[in-house]
Amino acid sequence: MSSAVADHHSQSPSLEEMREERRLEREKLRTSKFDLVTSLFTALILFIGTFVLMLFIVWLTSRMSFPPQAIKPIIENPAGRGENAEGFERDFEPPGAEEVEELMEPTLQDTIEAVTDAVSNVAATLDTMNTNATASTTGTGKGDSRPPGPEGEGEDIIPRFERWQLNFSAKALKDYAAQLDFYEIELGAIGGSIQGVDVANNLAGSPKSRRIVDTKSEKRLYFMWTSPSPLMQFDRQLLQKAGVQLANRQMMKFIPTNLENQLAHIELEYATAKGHPSVTEIAKTIFESTADGNSYKFEVVDQRYRKPRK
Repeated sequence: MSSAVADHHSQSPSLEEMREERRLEREKLRTSKFDLVTSLFTALILFIGTFVLMLFIVWLTSRMSFPPQAIKPIIENPAGRGENAEGFERDFEPPGAEEVEELMEPTLQDTIEAVTDAVSNVAATLDTMNTNATASTTGTGKGDSRPPGPEGEGEDIIPRFERWQLNFSAKALKDYAAQLDFYEIELGAIGGSIQGVDVANNLAGSPKSRRIVDTKSEKRLYFMWTSPSPLMQFDRQLLQKAGVQLANRQMMKFIPTNLENQLAHIELEYATAKGHPSVTEIAKTIFESTADGNSYKFEVVDQRYRKPRK
C-alpha cells in the first residue's frame, strides 16, 4: 500500500514543471514580429483600398451630370391699349390730339423698322373745307386706361421689358463675356441697311454669329441700351469679334426663357419679403449680376413700387 502511494507521488508533475509548462504556453500566445508586420501591411492595404474607392466615387460623381430642376414659370398677362389713345377710361371714341400724348411701346418689328428707315420731317398741308363746322382738335372721348403695350385684356402690370433693369459689373472684357455665356445671354444688332437681326453667342471663346430674318419668330425678352455705359464698348467689341456689322445699328441683349423665369421668381420673392406679394405693385426692379464662387447669380439691388390707384 505504501509503495503504491509513493509511485503516485512520483508520477505527478512537480510545481516547477507546471510553471514551465505555463511559461511555454504564454510564449506561444505572444505576438511575434512576423504577426506585427503582417498586421501592419494588412491595415495599410485596407487604408489604401478605402482611399482609392473614395477617389473613384468622387471621380464618378464629377463625371455625372444632374440637370437643374425646372422652375415653374410665372406667367404674366399685362393689359395693353394697342393703338388706342391714352386716357383714364375705356371709350371707343378717342380723345382729341390736344388731350393725349402717344406713349406706345415699340415691338421688336417696330424697332427694326424705326432704326432701318431714315426719319424725315415732311410738311403737310391742310385743305380748308367749305363747312359750317367749328375747327377743333379737342375730342369728347376719354381714351383707354390700359397701359402701353399690345392690345389685350389682362392684369394691370408694368411689362417686364419696361420694369426690369439688368446691371453687370466687370472690369475686363473676358469677365464680362464669361457672365453673358454663363447666363446664355446672346448679343444682337438690328437696323442699318441689313434686314433682320444678327445674333452672337459663345462670347468668351470664339464668338459665332447668325442672322434671324423672320423677326416675328423671335419671342425672347430683349433689352437695349438706354443710357451710355462703359460696357457698351464691350458689347461692340464682342459683336465685331463675331463678324457683325454695327454701322448705324442698335445693340441689344436677348434673355433666354429659363433666365427670365429665374428673374421673375427672384423679383417676386424680394417683393414679397418687402410686403408686396403681387407683381401688380412693382414699378421697377433692378438686378445686378454678382460672383457666386465659380459661377454668377442675379440679385435684386433695388425695387420701387407703384402708388395705389384711387
